[in-house]
Amino acid sequence: MTSLVEALGYDPDARLLIVTCDELGAFHAANAGVYSAIREGMGRSAGLVVPGPWAREAAARYRGEDVGVHLTLNAEHDLYRWGPITYCPSLLDGDGGFPRTVEDLWDHADTDEVRRECRAQIERAIYWGFDISHLSCHLGALESRPEFFDVALELATEFQLPLRLPERRDEERLGFPVRELSAQEGVISPDYLIRARGGRSTRAAIDQLLSDLKPGVTEVVLRPAIDTAEVRAVVPDWAARVADHDLSMTSDSLRVLTARPGVHLVGYRLLRELQRGKPGPTSRA
Repeated sequence: MTSLVEALGYDPDARLLIVTCDELGAFHAANAGVYSAIREGMGRSAGLVVPGPWAREAAARYRGEDVGVHLTLNAEHDLYRWGPITYCPSLLDGDGGFPRTVEDLWDHADTDEVRRECRAQIERAIYWGFDISHLSCHLGALESRPEFFDVALELATEFQLPLRLPERRDEERLGFPVRELSAQEGVISPDYLIRARGGRSTRAAIDQLLSDLKPGVTEVVLRPAIDTAEVRAVVPDWAARVADHDLSMTSDSLRVLTARPGVHLVGYRLLRELQRGKPGPTSRA
């Protein structure tokens, strides 16, 4: 069976790394942090929170970067709220915004309203001018339940977009074969996923890559933000986000890693073109 890296035009032992910067549009400090990471740092892709209060500002600053839609049905912060962009009563909590927890979402969300809201988020990003590269799911809310995963997979198929998925080792915990179902629909996802949280743990995860990076496509997910009074007021884990930004801009580990033979920094667009039937160049090392 042809591996993903081979289908992308690389040698079978090549190691491809996607550094994704999530939560573009959530707040101003995230917009500044994400754009600097993908324009000047090691970031290669970003995830847009379309319902986020600063999403329109993110659209105004867009210059054609590799940006996907981070499908969002939760607003997890206690004092910083956002909600659906469509009329979806089952997706609201008592504050009038998205539920704070995925459990609350799962208990009350109507599947048809989930589908309508997620499709609207993708369509709005397109309307704003984003050349969408992939889909991902905020807090894992969609890929963790079969009925909601069906929605994400349906949209990834309809819009011909790669979909970030949990690793195969997580399927036993989930209780259903997300990767097999996606493969049956021709939807592509990176082989491996590193989603560290916290400044020190993120840096440790990157350092571990130096010895453990496997042949295939690995995605590292960061949430970079610059240090401002806004981010300190908005999110309790602001220090971890600032550390993620520092990591994306200054990490010697990433630079050493990507300088190794057979290691390549890529973006999600490479996967999207393969999914859309546009094979990449052959004989890449």
